[in-house]
Amino acid sequence: MAYYSGLSETLRMTFVQIMILSTIAIVIFLYGMISTLQKWGSGVTGYALEPQVGQKGSAIRFLKTWWSQVTEVARHGHGKPILEVLILDILFQRRILKRSTFRWFMHFCIFAGWMSLFSLSGMMFAVEMTEKLGLMLPFTPAEFRDILSFPNYVFGYILLIGVLIAIVRRLFVTEVRQVSIMYDWILLAGVFIITISGFIADGIRTDIIWGFGLNQASAPPAALFHSIISLLFCIAYVPYSKYIHVIATPLAILANKGGE
Repeated sequence: MAYYSGLSETLRMTFVQIMILSTIAIVIFLYGMISTLQKWGSGVTGYALEPQVGQKGSAIRFLKTWWSQVTEVARHGHGKPILEVLILDILFQRRILKRSTFRWFMHFCIFAGWMSLFSLSGMMFAVEMTEKLGLMLPFTPAEFRDILSFPNYVFGYILLIGVLIAIVRRLFVTEVRQVSIMYDWILLAGVFIITISGFIADGIRTDIIWGFGLNQASAPPAALFHSIISLLFCIAYVPYSKYIHVIATPLAILANKGGE
């Protein structure tokens, strides 16, 4: 079944229009990432700090320096094998696990949910593009969307669990609440709204519990809201927020070859 976001059943956005919005979000993301890499290339390490006057960083120089550290034969840093660092330190976040099992569970739910949903969206995009190019696949985009329905729900709930734990910690754990600022709440609220809006948009369309009995005519605008806020918050906004740590932390761990 063909299904696109829109303001109503008759005013749906076309695939091309959605791709234009996606491209805009990606361009904003890339611009922010290049600016961030330039800051790092000039020696800026703190979030939202600017280079000193007269210093001009280079994104290419930063990436070359980082890659030379990653591939350096000499055992600097903690000297752990790259494959071990990728799997245990980045994917399974063992550094957090050593500090707190509960905190690790929260972080892992958010990380696994977010990255898995992003990957599933990328797979759906690839299938849509393949179909638009006229290439034959053993399934249609609609059939593939149905295939991804179950894993989307699974990882959506995993992400939701992680976000709810984070909210509860900031509300009821004294030391966490004391160091929380409004900016932290904005980031949490953004992920929470994106997750819930995805469940609601799909629930209205499929007439399951998350639809809350709403008329299916509400499905296109609900999907449009979810699509736009996801593009803006989960892609375009990342380089300009504290969520840049999802990129900065793995880069630092790899350059340091694991460890603390």
